[in-house]
Amino acid sequence: MVYLHIGIDDTDSPRKGCTTYVAALLVEKLERLNAKFFDYPNLVRLNPNVPWKTRGNGALCLRIECEKGLVGQIKETVIATVEENSDFEYGGTDPGVVFLERKTVPKEIKTFAKNTIQGIVKLSDALGLIKKFGAEAVGYKTGRGVVGALAAIGETLQRDHTYELIAYRRPENLGTLRLVNADSVKRMNTKTVPLTFNNVDPETGRILITPRGPDPILFGIRGETPEAVKQAFKIVKVDEPMERWVVFRTNHGTDAHLRKIRSLGDVQPYRPIVAKGTVADAPMIVPRRHVIFSIQDHTAKVDCAAYEPTGNLRKTAAQLIPGDVIEVYGGVRPSSGTRPATINLEKFRVIRLAPKIVLHNPKCPKCGKTLSSMGKAQGYRCGRCGYKSKRLTKTQTREKRTLQKGLYITSPHSQRHLTKPFSRYGQEKTLDPSKFKIIKKWHSP
Repeated sequence: MVYLHIGIDDTDSPRKGCTTYVAALLVEKLERLNAKFFDYPNLVRLNPNVPWKTRGNGALCLRIECEKGLVGQIKETVIATVEENSDFEYGGTDPGVVFLERKTVPKEIKTFAKNTIQGIVKLSDALGLIKKFGAEAVGYKTGRGVVGALAAIGETLQRDHTYELIAYRRPENLGTLRLVNADSVKRMNTKTVPLTFNNVDPETGRILITPRGPDPILFGIRGETPEAVKQAFKIVKVDEPMERWVVFRTNHGTDAHLRKIRSLGDVQPYRPIVAKGTVADAPMIVPRRHVIFSIQDHTAKVDCAAYEPTGNLRKTAAQLIPGDVIEVYGGVRPSSGTRPATINLEKFRVIRLAPKIVLHNPKCPKCGKTLSSMGKAQGYRCGRCGYKSKRLTKTQTREKRTLQKGLYITSPHSQRHLTKPFSRYGQEKTLDPSKFKIIKKWHSP
């Protein structure tokens, strides 16, 4: 018996397909070949800020044990299934498959995976590791999918992880409205939270488990355990037939993409970062109701943006004032022309609040009415009694602030796959191999 890790990436396009669906097909095909899964299919979301990312930027890894003599047939089955279900005609689709035949994934490949999730890597780096450790790769078109395929193998989800049960549509229903009963989703949410998360947006009531595109996913339920997502699955009612469903183990909702940097001078384009700074400029509301402000430290000054879809995060960002000390979380959009590099906010933490000082015109010493300014450096005049003075100055008062210290996160409907929601704080976990066991029924027949 041998252990085989099978990485797959970049089979889909914005117009059709889904790499998780390819994995779902392979689960059934490989089991028919007597392969035994020693992990759930791993759904690994990669750096969401790279400009060439796929729709969800998710790569897949199937980890199986099989007879040595079946390896060739298994590889042929995987390649054929990828070729049958990839959108080769779309310009940005570049599928990749990687096979690694060994029980333990080498540390260097794990490091490569981390760098792919948190930064940018080169195809040549992936090919070098594939050669070094005797893996095999099949790349189509530019071959860029090999990068994600190897990263999916390397991310073994030993640290914090979650689960997602994905149900798929029948081909004849693709491109039509998904018939998922909204009331049943809300009941499911009430009964299973916090063991499931991001089912319903509390701000808008919008159902979040159903995608909107033409892909084959009917709905996906995310949660802390495979048992929790299966329980939730049984509560959801649909008015169209399902083709199949599978439980995946994933890095969804873990903040795995975020890497803390020492200073703002270390900000680099396309990197998802965590950085600390002091608010330097008062927030501005720009067209389309986006909020822009800047933070600084001893090394640099950087713009931050809370876009309109982020909901309450944008409203909270508008309450910041110069002098507030905050920690920001988000991806770096590169500079372009006159537009500077900007941190697109996913969340921020208020560490220290600056005092809000409000200046007022002085009162008239004769009648008590608030004086009016006569112009810059021209003094003040009373509109009631005519009193004038160049000696009086503005008075200061300290205004109570409604903003509190703490963590603020973008609204659930605009959260990225990797963004950790409030409900997951305190539920982080690591994998204990001695206790890990796959539940009996984790996919449909």
